[in-house]
Amino acid sequence: MQYKSQAVAKPYFIAAIGLFVGQILFGLILGTQYLIGDFLFPAIPFNIARMVHTNLLIVWLLFGFMGAAYYLIPEESENELFSPKLALVMFWIFLVAGALTIVGYLALPYATLAKLTGNDLLETMGREFLEQPLPTKVGIVIVALAFLFNITMTVLKGKKTVISLILLLGLWGLAVFFLFSFYNPGNLVVDKFFWWWTVHLWVEGVWELIMAAILAFVLIKVTGIDREVIEKWLYVIVTLALITGIVGTGHHYYWIGTPEYWQWWGSIFSALEPIPFFAMTIFAFNMVNRRRRDHPNRAAVLWALGTGVMAFLGAGVWGFLHTLAPVNFYTHGSQITAAHGHMAFYGAYVMINLTIISYAMPILRGRAANDNKSQVVEMWAFWLMTVSIVFITLFLTAAGILQVWLQRISDTPMDFMVVQSQIAPFYWMRLVTGVIFLVGLVVYLASFFVGGGKEERAA
Repeated sequence: MQYKSQAVAKPYFIAAIGLFVGQILFGLILGTQYLIGDFLFPAIPFNIARMVHTNLLIVWLLFGFMGAAYYLIPEESENELFSPKLALVMFWIFLVAGALTIVGYLALPYATLAKLTGNDLLETMGREFLEQPLPTKVGIVIVALAFLFNITMTVLKGKKTVISLILLLGLWGLAVFFLFSFYNPGNLVVDKFFWWWTVHLWVEGVWELIMAAILAFVLIKVTGIDREVIEKWLYVIVTLALITGIVGTGHHYYWIGTPEYWQWWGSIFSALEPIPFFAMTIFAFNMVNRRRRDHPNRAAVLWALGTGVMAFLGAGVWGFLHTLAPVNFYTHGSQITAAHGHMAFYGAYVMINLTIISYAMPILRGRAANDNKSQVVEMWAFWLMTVSIVFITLFLTAAGILQVWLQRISDTPMDFMVVQSQIAPFYWMRLVTGVIFLVGLVVYLASFFVGGGKEERAA
């Protein structure tokens, strides 16, 4: 059964895809600047391009999560959304605030932006991934509280399911841990200690709950498997994710001045972090293999399966490669870190957003699934983007291994910039595959406009 208020998810999904395009464009600018240092300088310096690239990533993923919640919560709770109007008002506030922040990054020197936005009153800016001006951070909190109020009230007045409750837990955790972005102590060790409470406990903690809930919802819809079976898997995955993710935060504490026991705690529990991702992969394939019906949206099934595989490879395997303290001692902050970050974000969070968008958007447009031509184009986009990110990861891994050897292990270590020139061929290959990724994203956008055919009522 469809609910009228689910329509508020549509603008969130559209904004998410638009911001995704912006993120990739700035990623290509960064890739070019690695090779041509003064590319677009002084209009877009490297540090500004990187801020825009990472901030757009965070914001578009949040738009996707919010759209997913607004779509699936009414269906799970068997109730209309508490306030569709509030959802739409918060959408425009969030979108305008995000756009103005990006304009501020590009139009003003960062120090000037900090001064104009009240950073002297409460110093929160200047930290990686949390560069947003104070008004933007406050705006994010307001939007998050209104969003959480809206979906929590919807759940409270309707049916409570495991999927909706896990999604709520993840989203509330997202909001709570973001509050640590306002805490910026003068001591660098303390600063970094709590900085990870936002950055790590988002992506390796509560975001995993959001991903698991969305994936479970889509799998129920496209496979027809009994809800009880999927819920049992969810309990296992969520428990493993929380235990390994929370204590595994310690793998960031090795070398910042914290007690040495974090080398053991961080190494052991972060080494266990691939387990929930592996469980998620088995879960996805098991559900699809046991499906009771062949859903017409084959593209959504492909995205769902891809999410499990790529999340395991990026967050699990590539995370494990350099998580143990004796290895991380050499690899921390190298291109190996970048390799892990690119595949992990794509596999876990980019793909789960594209999964729910692929499933929900045809229904929001009045059909159970896009026609065959549109789905074929979308599946081409899947393979172009996924294969590209695999090669980007491999090239960055090779660059990182050579970087670590030449700069940190060799008996005659080279200077940083000398090493960068040595690994430049890998940067060229990374840039070429980045262009192919953009082509895949353009093909994905095209899938929304090709085909057509007879519209059918969503099942």
